[in-house]
Amino acid sequence: MSQESLPQQPGSEEVELGQLFEAISKLFEKLYNFVFSILKFFFSAIIYGSKVLIDNFKQIVLIIIVAGGLGYGLEQISTPRYDSTMLVQTYFDAKYQLHTNLNYYNALLNEQNYAVLSNIFNTDEETIMKIRKFEINPGPESDNQKLLNYDKYLKGLDSIRAQEISYDDFLENRGIFSGSVYEIRVETTQKDIFKSLEEGIYKSFNNLYSIKKMAQRDSLITIRRSNILQSIVEIDSLQDVYINVLEEESQSTKAKISLGDGFPLQQEKTNTKEFQLLNKEIELRDELRRLDEEKLEENEFYKVMSTFQDVGNRVNKITQKYSLMLPALAFVLLCLGYLIKRYIGFVKTYEG
Repeated sequence: MSQESLPQQPGSEEVELGQLFEAISKLFEKLYNFVFSILKFFFSAIIYGSKVLIDNFKQIVLIIIVAGGLGYGLEQISTPRYDSTMLVQTYFDAKYQLHTNLNYYNALLNEQNYAVLSNIFNTDEETIMKIRKFEINPGPESDNQKLLNYDKYLKGLDSIRAQEISYDDFLENRGIFSGSVYEIRVETTQKDIFKSLEEGIYKSFNNLYSIKKMAQRDSLITIRRSNILQSIVEIDSLQDVYINVLEEESQSTKAKISLGDGFPLQQEKTNTKEFQLLNKEIELRDELRRLDEEKLEENEFYKVMSTFQDVGNRVNKITQKYSLMLPALAFVLLCLGYLIKRYIGFVKTYEG
């Protein structure tokens, strides 16, 4: 009998299991050492940093107090800012022109070209000089509105592609131009000038592309409306024909021919479809009503959902709280300076 055909000895199995457990033990030991080294590094960094803070506590506290005093002084002498928002809904892709115009207004502000802005907003340059910036952001949307937009988006895709786009992917890939409701925000240094800026904002929606798109929509509605009215006229004519047929049948004497007992012969009634015609007419009139409602609702380039406030809100951004920002900045600079100092000392004493 050859050596390969001999059964494996129990001792060899015990050796393999022992090697396996030893390998697993070494793996866990390396993992433990790795985690321990990381914790030790953070612990050493915290202790070392605390030691530096304790050794230089008086100097650090003094610098932070001085920076806080300077920040408080800046807050007192800085000009307060106010903001107000307007909520609008755009039609006929007027949102693109609105976004472009607001960027243009910001560029004019940066260049201090107040004369052009004064003509656009039809107000004096002194008021324009109070404006700090314009912003446009997507307006609020409910979960139901997001679902409706998602359903509308899928209808514009082929069936195979639509299966690959999930609701989460749709929300993640949406941009500022995905919706139709927008929030326009204006920040100024005077709290009661927002109403005087509304006229210029309304001008931002007008553009040739939207005008052509509205005219095209109106032409299509006119054509569709004419076709529907013609179909209704034809249905009414056909209904009149059916009614006349039914009236003639009801007034005529029923023709009966007896062929003997049990074999009467009676003239059959004409099969008419006045009920189907009535349903079709109702559908056409509903479609006609929807067309009229669409033209009535979307007869402008925009719809103002909420206007600017008479008096703006005080802007309280964290970046404008200098009494907090300057001490934090001073502390960061102290830490950075200490690290640079230690690095330079290390480089000087380094001998390779």
